[in-house]
Amino acid sequence: MTFKDNFLWGASTSAYQVEGAWEEDGKEASVQDIRPPFEGTTDFKIASDHYYHYKEDVALFKELGLKAYRFSIAWTRIMPHGKVNPKGIQFYNDLIDELIANDIEPIPTVFHFDLPASLHEKGGWLNRETIDAFTEYCQVLFDNFGDRVTYWQTINEQNMLVFASRVLEGNKTSWKDTFQGNHHMLVAQARAMKLYHEGNYPGKIGPAPNISCVYPKTERPEDMLAAEYFSAFRNWLFLDAAVFGTYNHMAWRILEKLDAVPEITAEDRQVMKENTADFIAFNYYNSSTVSASDGKESAAKDQQDSFAIPGFFKGEKNEHLQTTTFANWPIDPVGLRNTAHQIYSRYRLPLIITENGLGQRDELTADGKIHDDYRIDYLRSHIEQMQQAIEEGVELFGYCPWSAIDLISTHEGFRKRYGFVYVDRSDFDLKELKRYKKDSFYWYNKVIRTGGQDLK
Repeated sequence: MTFKDNFLWGASTSAYQVEGAWEEDGKEASVQDIRPPFEGTTDFKIASDHYYHYKEDVALFKELGLKAYRFSIAWTRIMPHGKVNPKGIQFYNDLIDELIANDIEPIPTVFHFDLPASLHEKGGWLNRETIDAFTEYCQVLFDNFGDRVTYWQTINEQNMLVFASRVLEGNKTSWKDTFQGNHHMLVAQARAMKLYHEGNYPGKIGPAPNISCVYPKTERPEDMLAAEYFSAFRNWLFLDAAVFGTYNHMAWRILEKLDAVPEITAEDRQVMKENTADFIAFNYYNSSTVSASDGKESAAKDQQDSFAIPGFFKGEKNEHLQTTTFANWPIDPVGLRNTAHQIYSRYRLPLIITENGLGQRDELTADGKIHDDYRIDYLRSHIEQMQQAIEEGVELFGYCPWSAIDLISTHEGFRKRYGFVYVDRSDFDLKELKRYKKDSFYWYNKVIRTGGQDLK
């Protein structure tokens, strides 16, 4: 058996993409609630209405066979405007207890792209005071839920948040401000890990970045160096900080060239160095390919693109890989295996995959079916490579694909679906929000029941 009996077969969501109830029971608006939706897409006010359907959804997760559910906690629901909200705490207490009652391991993420609007108005992560607000928020989480949670994730895809924010703002934010805000997030993460470890809570804590192996476009030594630089900037800057408590030297060189070196206090350095991760969660959707810079680089279009830094690298299309319908992301199952090996070889910490999936325009048939063979094919090919990585020595203890249930894609709205469970609504018609099991639901249930042995 490649997969151990206690392997955490799971699935993932995030609060702002699935919960809805955006201003109910004392919740504050987040940055996701106040930003205008992308053209042709819905807002996040109702989403999948999980806030009011969580018991029904958890029952479906139980039927699916999930051993773990990776979700995020809405900062704005727990501490609106910096004040503890008992109703927010009650909701997540109820959700966690419901999961445990159904033998599903709760795996919460502390922060998943939904900064409170009140903090955003004060400068967001560029304001050093946000570190203190985050630390206070984490203490409330650990004190209220720490007795029942084994695996805590600090910040979801900090690297994508950093790079995508610049792209979405039309590169108006300077690199200097971008990486000062990023540094504050790294310090906040270290402070949260310090709280957790000093509190002697019974579980483990770690980061959840989006990691992608990086290929050189050709065998030219210059392209190989470009791939090393891009990997340092995209991946290792964030994981070196979380695991080693230091900045990656190649990424630091890029920051110097961009005039983006952050202001770092002696206290920052100490708290980062002394408080590091117990495990690594990582999200994987695609690999990246780059070549050496030629001065003709173009800007990235979304958070997964291999963008360009003049003098270091530029993104390239990998001709050996097919791409997804949405956004043309490369589909690279072997890349998942490569990525897992690179992370484990570098850090030697236990790993869990917390996002991996295929977004498509699923169709509900007249008889209530959703035939998503394309999703099954995608997940099967990635699980096969994950299995081989484990056989080759990677300490991988869980797999939580994106997503457990249909939710709102940040850029493409509700038409881009990832879930094992179909939610009957469109971007501009809520219908009855009825849940339907997709073909992939039954397939994944079989995968879990057989411990990953039957992938047909």
